[in-house]
Amino acid sequence: MRLIGAGLPRTATLTQKIALEMLGLAPCYHMVNILSDLSLVPPWIEAFQGRQNWDRIFGNHQATVDWPGAFFYQELIEAYPDAKVLLSVRDGDSWACSMRETIWGVLYGDTLMRDLSSARARIDPGWASYLELVEAMWEKSGLIGAVEGGFEPRALARAMDRYNDQVRQSVPPERLLVWSPADGWEPLCEFLGAPLPQAPLPHVNDTVTFVDRLNEGAIASLVRWQDQRQVASAQG
Repeated sequence: MRLIGAGLPRTATLTQKIALEMLGLAPCYHMVNILSDLSLVPPWIEAFQGRQNWDRIFGNHQATVDWPGAFFYQELIEAYPDAKVLLSVRDGDSWACSMRETIWGVLYGDTLMRDLSSARARIDPGWASYLELVEAMWEKSGLIGAVEGGFEPRALARAMDRYNDQVRQSVPPERLLVWSPADGWEPLCEFLGAPLPQAPLPHVNDTVTFVDRLNEGAIASLVRWQDQRQVASAQG
């Protein structure tokens, strides 16, 4: 493990994954790994419960960004003392709005995305376990206290600021880069000792893409479930 991403979700973490892989830190672990293979959830649940086997989880990955890795950044900087740490940051108000439409929305929002996700959880144990993991991380992260009385963007933005300050205080400064995609390639390449790419920095996974990915996955699971029921009925 060469780099640990400590930045919260919705701070351009998929952009980071692609950028880091372009710089040679491949493969880079990200929540999309789990979304494409729900069998990866159980080891993370064990880690959340204190039974952490990082080598089993990460295998040959050279970097990790986004939850669930970022949730465990303190444990990971101890487990991998030579790894550098990337704290991705974003304007607090825009981040809070993005969280409302994505992660908070799928867990607590009054949205079609939540309805489809809940329906999928009823027929897909792997998805149910995934939601339980994300909700557990959300509740233990300290972010939930900002929205317990109803979603309040400024309160959540302040919670993000407190989290970022905690990272800055807990990570040795020589191991830490605080970075935003707006900063471009240069500080990231200098931090990693990597050559500057000729290609522009990628920008991916906006809110619409996130919502579409979850909705499409839920619909596909529900269609498969219905097809299986029809086949079983015809055979019975």
